Amino acid sequence: MKETINELNKRFEKENAENVLQYFLEHYQDRVVFTSSMGIEDQVITHMLAGIDKKAAIVMLDTGRMFYEVYDLINKTENRYNINIKIFFPDYEKVEKMVNTYGINLFYENIENRKRCCQIRKTEPLRRALAGKKVWITGLRTEQSTTRKSLKIVEWDVSNNMIKVNPILHWTIDDIWDYVHHHNVPYNTLHDKGYPSIGCQPCTRAVQAGENIRAGRWWWEKPETKECGLHKA
Repeated sequence: MKETINELNKRFEKENAENVLQYFLEHYQDRVVFTSSMGIEDQVITHMLAGIDKKAAIVMLDTGRMFYEVYDLINKTENRYNINIKIFFPDYEKVEKMVNTYGINLFYENIENRKRCCQIRKTEPLRRALAGKKVWITGLRTEQSTTRKSLKIVEWDVSNNMIKVNPILHWTIDDIWDYVHHHNVPYNTLHDKGYPSIGCQPCTRAVQAGENIRAGRWWWEKPETKECGLHKA
């Protein structure tokens, strides 16, 4: 598999994102899934996928702690592209047990609790969303954080035993916004209010001028710990 991944990376080194998506949709068909956070990067990919195949699987993880604007955008996106975004929810029994044991806002207490919350609300639902698939498409970009600098366009995701594709990995934030404005892509209005990266409401704040674009995510933690567990090598 390592050899295959290396060959694909060489193949797509100078290819545009649409061609990368086209390749995997043609070769893996219904075994491809795109997980969207409804953030600006993911909206770009959704626009591309809708132009290639409106039946392409797009899923979103609803943690139960989302901003209202996220739900509003889901509705706008489905109507704009005439697509269906499949929503995955956490196991309510596990959420109840966690909250009743550790508190409603346990994630502020320590990193272990924050990771526990992410595990139940995001990582476990993700495994269900990826079940039976061979290719996982994401909107990750190297510019987003220090934890994503060494990523490749095509990777082997060990945790989920599948190919992981990051078609806009080397895009800058200016590239993203140029594309959004040019194609009139619907996006979360929180992006206009200082939220470049949007996660759960209690774990996301607006960023200040000059701050990293993910500074508002788990802002009380150090940069090297700011991953929720969805994206591992």
